[in-house]
Amino acid sequence: MKSRLRLMRQRALDAIAYAMVRLIVASIQVMPLDMGDRFCRVVAAILSGPLPVRKQVIQTTLAKIFPNLPQRKQKELTFAMWHHLMLMVCEVAWAQRRLHRGNWHRHVRFHGNRTMLQYMLSDRPSVYVTGHFGNFEVGGYTMGVMGVGTLTIARRLDNQHLHQWVEDFRSAKGQSMVDKIGCAPIVEKHLSEGGMLSLLGDQHAGEKGLWTEFCGVPASCHKALALFSLTASAPMLSVYTRRVDGKPMQFESGLLGLVDPATGSENGQSVGQLTEWYNEQLESMIDLAPEQYWWLHRRWRKPPEKVARRLAKKREKALQASTVSTASTSQAA
Repeated sequence: MKSRLRLMRQRALDAIAYAMVRLIVASIQVMPLDMGDRFCRVVAAILSGPLPVRKQVIQTTLAKIFPNLPQRKQKELTFAMWHHLMLMVCEVAWAQRRLHRGNWHRHVRFHGNRTMLQYMLSDRPSVYVTGHFGNFEVGGYTMGVMGVGTLTIARRLDNQHLHQWVEDFRSAKGQSMVDKIGCAPIVEKHLSEGGMLSLLGDQHAGEKGLWTEFCGVPASCHKALALFSLTASAPMLSVYTRRVDGKPMQFESGLLGLVDPATGSENGQSVGQLTEWYNEQLESMIDLAPEQYWWLHRRWRKPPEKVARRLAKKREKALQASTVSTASTSQAA
């Protein structure tokens, strides 16, 4: 009886939360862009100041990644991140009514589009990797607007109403969604038929994941990303969608690099190599606009002792090699 009442209570809370979210989204959708931007700045000031959310996680993360960052700069980056996140929510709401085939060129510009188009039109499968950077939601939506259908792996939201609403947005223009639990057979079939797979590459994979350094700090990565590419002999492309010029609904969708396992690329010969490669690509994305990364995302966790020692030795060897190389260059000069 208690469990049934608990379930009914949870369902009622989920419905109320969904109604509130939809009400907020409806209000945002009728806002002019400049008003929405000002609204996001006010919310960001609150979340990074009087009512800090995930303050400890953000401070700990920034201290790891930017150990020499002054306190003032850390606060500025925290505010800029929250402003970006709030604006990202607004842009998702606006995209449904303001971004379509007739006007996409007013909102999105492309970098490396010829190469991306080449692989999108190919009969071969391909894997597109990005991270919690920029507005990856609008990036997937834009691909659908352009007539490009992809399969995306995503975790199911606990609130079934919000999950269905988010999935409806993501799939509105041709993007297919699959739950990450038990998705392997679906993904393998999709790639075997020459399909395109899009993934977020910066999800924490737990202690049993493949540990490597991301932004100079140990991070656990899912092996599946590299395995999907290697087993299907599918080129892996690192892509991003970032806001440009600080303006709402103004984006650059770009290609940073690619690895094709079929060509014998040195970065595509093993799961470890490919995993390290796409993490380096994600680092390059963050360098483009650090404030557009999710620093509240618990990406970096404490690795097992054995892993920590291995990564420390690897870091020491790389430092020694770099020192020797620098000394040789100086002598030659």
